[in-house]
Amino acid sequence: MQLYDWSRIEKEELTPAVARQVIHTERLTVAKIFLKAGAIVAEHRHPNEQFTMLEQGRLAFTVEGRTQLLSPGQAVRTPPEARHTVKALEDSVALDIFAPRREDWIRGDDSYLRK
Repeated sequence: MQLYDWSRIEKEELTPAVARQVIHTERLTVAKIFLKAGAIVAEHRHPNEQFTMLEQGRLAFTVEGRTQLLSPGQAVRTPPEARHTVKALEDSVALDIFAPRREDWIRGDDSYLRK
């Protein structure tokens, strides 16, 4: 068993409006994403299934052209290879779970998040 403590995980600033904390396990990536109101995650896709749970704030989450507004306590699943984008309607914190783990993030191949 391995214990993780979010308070001890470095928060990485990707842009002035987007930051993240990340845990990579053998098969999963779990990330806390911090978005300031108005932040946009550019449209992208990846081979990972993604499950996003909103902890606070409000997000407009668009998957393959269909937009869902998320409020705290709600979650959305993004299938592998689906094009998606996110806009923060308020300061927000989301928990993302990816399977398999995000090898592109481990390699530093995540420029779409840094725009």
